[in-house]
Formats: sequence, C-alpha cells, structure tokens
Amino acid sequence: MIAVTLPAWLSWLDGLAWPWMLVALPLPILMRWWPSRPGAGAALRVPYAADQLQSLGAASGGPGPRLGRALLWLAWACLCVAAARPQQLGEAVTPPQQGRQMMLAVDVSGSMSEADMMLGNQVVERLTAAKAVLADFLDRRVGDRVGLLIFGERAYTLTPLTADLTSVRDQLRDSVVGLAGRETAIGDAIALAVKRLREQPEGQRVLILLTDGVSNAGVLEPLRAAELAQTEGVRVYTVAFGGDGGISLFGVQIAPGEDPVDEATLNKIAELTGGRSFRARNTNELAGIYAELERLEPVKSAGPAVRPRIERYAMPLALALLLAGLAWLLPRRWR
Repeated sequence: MIAVTLPAWLSWLDGLAWPWMLVALPLPILMRWWPSRPGAGAALRVPYAADQLQSLGAASGGPGPRLGRALLWLAWACLCVAAARPQQLGEAVTPPQQGRQMMLAVDVSGSMSEADMMLGNQVVERLTAAKAVLADFLDRRVGDRVGLLIFGERAYTLTPLTADLTSVRDQLRDSVVGLAGRETAIGDAIALAVKRLREQPEGQRVLILLTDGVSNAGVLEPLRAAELAQTEGVRVYTVAFGGDGGISLFGVQIAPGEDPVDEATLNKIAELTGGRSFRARNTNELAGIYAELERLEPVKSAGPAVRPRIERYAMPLALALLLAGLAWLLPRRWR
C-alpha cells in the first residue's frame, strides 16, 4: 500500500490502497475538451423560435444548471475516492506465535486396559486416565503444532503435526486398547516420531512418550532409536505410567507385585536425548508430570501486534450514488 497524505477532514483514514485511481478525477474535463470528430457537419440553422432558444441558452448559465453540474462533479469525485480504496487501521491484534513442534506417543498395548486408575471417584482403565490428562494438556498448548501417534505391536501416526488441536484431541479420544496390537514397540514409536519431526526447526523437536510396559516387539531397539533421536535433535520425555502390579480391588492395591515398567531403559532414552523421565503411579501424579512438562517446554510468547486494515470505500461510494440521485431529481432543463 502506498502512503498518501490525506486532508484534515479525512484524518480518520490511514491511507489509500490504490491512490493511482485518483488520476481519473479530471477525466470529465478532458472529455469535454476532446476535439470533435473530423468531417462533422455544420450546425443546423433554425431561423424560427429564436427567442425560445435564446431563453434556453440564458437559462443554461443560471444557478439551477450550476447546481446540477456541482452535484455530478461531487458524485464523480466520490466515485474516484471509492475506487482508490480508502482504508482505516483497526485495533491492534496480537496473534499467538508458533511454539514447539511436538509429537505425543501413547501406548495402546494390551496392558493399558488394566483398571487400576482412579478418575474422580471411579475406577478406570489406564488408557482412559491417560486420555483425560492428555486432553487437559492439549488445552494448554495453544500456539504449538502437535502430532499424535499410537503404538502397540506397531506404531501408527493418527495425526500429523498440526495446529488444529481439536483434531488431535478427537483422535486421542477415539483410540482404544489393542488398536495397534497387544504388545509394546517403544523403539518403533520413537523412530516414527523422529521421522515426523526431522524436518521441523531445530530446538523445537519434542517427543513425549507414555508407556506402561516393557518393549517386547518392533524392529528397532529402544536405545538404538534414542540414538537416532539424539542425532536428529529430538528431545524425548518419557512417562512410565501404571500401578505397581499385583492384585487390586476397586482400585485399591491388596497384593503387591513387581513393577512392570522398564524404568531403566526409559531413563536412558531421556538422558541420551536431553529430555527427562517421569514415573506416574496414579492419575494425579500423571497430571503433575504434564504440568511439569508444560513448564519445561513452554509455549513461546505472543507474536508481534498487527493492526488489520478495514476497507472504507463503502462510504464514498454511497455518497456518490446519493449525489448522482439528487442530480437526477433536478428539473430536466437544469440537467
């Protein structure tokens, strides 16, 4: 947009988008001075009714015709101003600036169907509790681009990296235990996330991996996949989720058992990639972990403020139509 200095009475405007349209203002004068066609015949002589013609000629210079011409001139000027697209700057808007490029890897193996978690006052499966906490976490990631993958015996991408967090939340809600197989392929999940993140800006590649078991399937070993993530600059945060094993009744542990989660491997993965490892044995601890992840991987601050341009051509266009209408309503001899 070209900056144009406007008169004081137009100070509420901030400029014209197409100021070159104002060159059409003198067009009616140029058309009036345009030479007549070559070969035009002589004027018609009318010897009779000379008095009437003389009175019409005298009337053409009166105040009535001058008013009609003034209205038409003003209408034409307003039309040219409307064509130049006057604009006004709106209120400043601060759009959110893009933050992290983040992949969420969620374990949906058979062990995630274990009903040893409390959500509110109800005993639920591990996957149901994880979905509730992750949904709340996504609500706080406005400004990030988030992708979702699930893994069991195999790893699958449900949503690519996207700013549409509602779609990510919907795909997470529709995920069920066993969708990717009953076993656990942690190495394949990390490798797939690295593949999705490798083209993103450095320093913003983040993977949050949630699992409740031991890697017992897949092509790639977890530590080998962690080395790949380290090479590609992907920080991996591991969340070991689930109870301590054993026998539970209505969510209450009545017989202890061996912890089924391979915390040692998850710790090495996080340490190797520059992330952190966490352990959550219940829903409250899991919510606290994701609150901590929000602190460790904050969304960037808001972007620079911008002021949208509001089109104001409607006002001079309406005025042009009004003035032309008034000129048309004048007596015929004035027009």
